[in-house]
Amino acid sequence: MDAIFLVDICGTFAFAVSGVLAAVERKFDLFGVIILAFVTSLGGGTLRDILIGSTPVSWMNSDVHIYLILLTIPLAYFFMNTLVKLKKTFLLFDTIGIGLFTVLGLDKAIEVGLSPVVAIMMGVVTAVFGGVIRDVLSNQVPLIFRKEIYAFACLSGAIVYSSLNYFGLFIEFNLMISITVVISIRLLAIKNKWSIPFKPLAKRN
Repeated sequence: MDAIFLVDICGTFAFAVSGVLAAVERKFDLFGVIILAFVTSLGGGTLRDILIGSTPVSWMNSDVHIYLILLTIPLAYFFMNTLVKLKKTFLLFDTIGIGLFTVLGLDKAIEVGLSPVVAIMMGVVTAVFGGVIRDVLSNQVPLIFRKEIYAFACLSGAIVYSSLNYFGLFIEFNLMISITVVISIRLLAIKNKWSIPFKPLAKRN
């Protein structure tokens, strides 16, 4: 199986689960659960493809993503009691999702010939904007806008992937290292309560 396709499938699954968990936590009905699962999984990639002019957007070229999300929803519901009992389950699946989708978005941007800087930006967009839409629809402040480290983890992994890609290393190695960087930074930030505070300059009298 192609490594990029595998990353796409795993990322879609992880984000679908995080969407279901967010919807259940907010006590959404079934339709709301389905919507949140879909926008969390597909929102970032859709925005990326629109920005780079790749249409129809990637998930419209195959029904695989639709079937996978529709399968994930009842699966997540079936194991919901177990998932809810686990601490920070939502954050875990969200973290896995951003790790996988960062490199997926970056690779797609490189594939269409965009510059490394723009490709890195597209990697971050792919990773975080599905979660932004999810949080907005569930009436929460998006994680990317909070002090905790989120987009920075994606940016770090994207830079690592771009650097390794420059040296022509095996794509499987690049993927593994870059995804690990994103997930590790994010989980360490959660565990140690790391943040990037912003303190505006004091107003002059």
